[in-house]
Amino acid sequence: MKEEKFSIAKRLKSFTYAFNGLRILLREEHNSRIHLFATVCVVVAGVIFRISQLEWVAVVFAIGLVFGGEIFNSAIEDLADVICPERDERIKKVKDLSAAAVLVSAFTALIIGLIIFIPKVVDFCQ
Repeated sequence: MKEEKFSIAKRLKSFTYAFNGLRILLREEHNSRIHLFATVCVVVAGVIFRISQLEWVAVVFAIGLVFGGEIFNSAIEDLADVICPERDERIKKVKDLSAAAVLVSAFTALIIGLIIFIPKVVDFCQ
């Protein structure tokens, strides 16, 4: 197989594929819209409560963790459906495990959010 030369144009075009993937995610995956709504709420809360730079790092990391997990989960589920359209316990196991990864990342994000925002809300209410 012949190795292709590096091309900036091809690298830039690869971004169009990635943005198309995000568009597909938000259009076809209902849970991603829930994650997007939560993201908007957290970002607004971060601005309102003026969270620190380090807290923003944790929040952004948590958001990326959840969306990354959701993207991998969706890709695995779609690929599994192509490979084996009929019900198969092995495919079910793979899908359940990938869904569990999203659940773990979402719970992790929730815990990060609670650690950051509970003290701010308590201070605000006093």
